[in-house]
Amino acid sequence: MAAAGEETRRDRGLHALVVNTLGQEVVDGSYAPGDILNLDRLSERFAVSRSVLREALRVLQSVGMVEPRQRVGTQVLSRQHWELLNPLVIEWRGRGDYFAQMREMLQLRLGIEPVAARLSAQVMTPAERQELAGVAAVMVAADHDNEGRRYLEADVEFHTLVLRGSGNTVMAHFAHTVAALLRTREQEKRYTVTDYTPASAHRHSALAAAIVAGDADAAYSAAYATLEATLVEFGREAGDTPG
Repeated sequence: MAAAGEETRRDRGLHALVVNTLGQEVVDGSYAPGDILNLDRLSERFAVSRSVLREALRVLQSVGMVEPRQRVGTQVLSRQHWELLNPLVIEWRGRGDYFAQMREMLQLRLGIEPVAARLSAQVMTPAERQELAGVAAVMVAADHDNEGRRYLEADVEFHTLVLRGSGNTVMAHFAHTVAALLRTREQEKRYTVTDYTPASAHRHSALAAAIVAGDADAAYSAAYATLEATLVEFGREAGDTPG
């Protein structure tokens, strides 16, 4: 039994390695759209069985990166087919397409999270409001102490609470996407997480205060201002020019 268990764990580790390596290579352009993956070469490259390789390719197929074609093989698909909101794809793009993904996702979040904040101000329970205020306080404290990791985790929790507190199940599901996106900031080595926190911590605090007070209009405005300011920051760091 122990030997079988060890083999299972090994297969899972190899499966994750193949999925993450190939997914990253597709994002980075090592494989171009239309390329056919040679299963024999991949099996030899990763030293894995065909069954492990097939399982890994099924994961990539599920996020729209590859597709099996009869009498052709497994073909790499273009970006327009990718599940761009899937946390795996977000993680891979975060390593190779960081600023472009951040800009696109922040633009999307501008259309979703202010509405979630408005709804949260209306329907959050007293316990949820208290929890949100506590997380906002952690963000301010982490900023003051220059603790980037602590700030990041609180930031993830903050946006998760707002999206789930909206009472909208679709917005609540979007929290997984936002969490994955926020965590890509620690992968970007040119700028630390704390480069962005000083004013942002206080904007989050203002948003929490509006939700706690039940002021739906103020919550919407504060959420929009928070995301818009972040979008401007990322645009500046990416070298974008206005207009």
